[in-house]
Amino acid sequence: MRDVYIVDAVRTPFGKYNGGLASVRPDDLAAHAIRELLARTPELDPSRIGDVFFGNANGAGEENRNVGRMAGLLAGLPTSVPGVTVNRLCASGLEAVIQAARAIALGDASIALAGGVESMTRAPYVLPKNDKPFPAGHTELYSTTLGWRMVNPKMDPQWTVPLGESAELIAEKHKISREQQDAFALASHQKAAAAQAAGLFDGEIAPVSIPQRKGEPVVFGADECVRPDASLAAMAKLKPSFRQASEARWGSPRPEAGGGTVTAGNASPLNDGAAALLLVDEEGLKATGRQPLARVSASGVSAIDPHYFGLAPVEAVNRALAKAGKTFGDLTTLELNEAFAAQVLGCVAEWPEFDPAVLNPRGGAIAIGHPLGASGARLAGTVAHQLAAAGSGTGVATLCIGVGQGLALVLER
Repeated sequence: MRDVYIVDAVRTPFGKYNGGLASVRPDDLAAHAIRELLARTPELDPSRIGDVFFGNANGAGEENRNVGRMAGLLAGLPTSVPGVTVNRLCASGLEAVIQAARAIALGDASIALAGGVESMTRAPYVLPKNDKPFPAGHTELYSTTLGWRMVNPKMDPQWTVPLGESAELIAEKHKISREQQDAFALASHQKAAAAQAAGLFDGEIAPVSIPQRKGEPVVFGADECVRPDASLAAMAKLKPSFRQASEARWGSPRPEAGGGTVTAGNASPLNDGAAALLLVDEEGLKATGRQPLARVSASGVSAIDPHYFGLAPVEAVNRALAKAGKTFGDLTTLELNEAFAAQVLGCVAEWPEFDPAVLNPRGGAIAIGHPLGASGARLAGTVAHQLAAAGSGTGVATLCIGVGQGLALVLER
């Protein structure tokens, strides 16, 4: 098996729903990340890239027809460079990184690009086909922005509850209060705002130039959802988003269930963005003329009951660390995607050996954003940049995944 290195990682700033990146197609966002990544490595001949792996969760709109291939072509890669799109929902971008690393480790490629993209703003509505032509009745239209649609009636209804209701179940299981969730969310904004102010994201962000109907283009250069002015008082005023009464959403009332604790303030927002990484083996590294940010060490995947999907990273990280020959005591950083504060706190509760001081040191998705297919690639890149800045260490990037999965990647330097 060949050693695999991450040479560089870039991403667009993450835009809020209907925000700064709303006018940019997802395939253009992905192409922008690829172009900026390669611009940082001018010695590399793009024709030597063996494959492009890109993650995308929805695949129902402008990112259809294999956005990995489309992004490569739009970025100006030679037509001889292939591309593939992978889907593991919220971990699609990390899955792309892992698949690229695996291809290099096995000798199928020497140089590969990996990343992910999502425009939740531009996700379309979809209309299912009718079983019979010329129906006389009404037909339901589904939004593809987030969550379940066109659910198979054979699926256990407990498994298809809204994602936020799953977070409520985790909060109940681990007795995580609304106050604890809000405090965690506030810390995410504070850490992300401090990182922005200190320029810690500058090495990974590639600003996007947005054409205007009149005047000069507007440069979109910073994550749009970070709130330096966030406060516990403001968060406390927000109403629960998924559960108003003491009952679960899939059936009969549950007297033991409390009122809702998951709000728009302690959950990740809807976002647009893209990220890309350059991965190589030893020979590919020579072709770049650069030093790597980090080395890929191991990965782990796991699955649990779908209605507790947010806890799946627990076993995924355990497996990845075991394969890497590492323990929680070896970690200098762990980037756990903040889909919901309750979900992150639930995972931490199940890692008794883990030191929360190394968790998401520059903030997480509650503040930075969570553009589904891009988030896993963002996390891997963020870990790699942190290890490079420190000069040594071991880091983990991990995400929970709807329908009950977890994925983790260990990087070392």
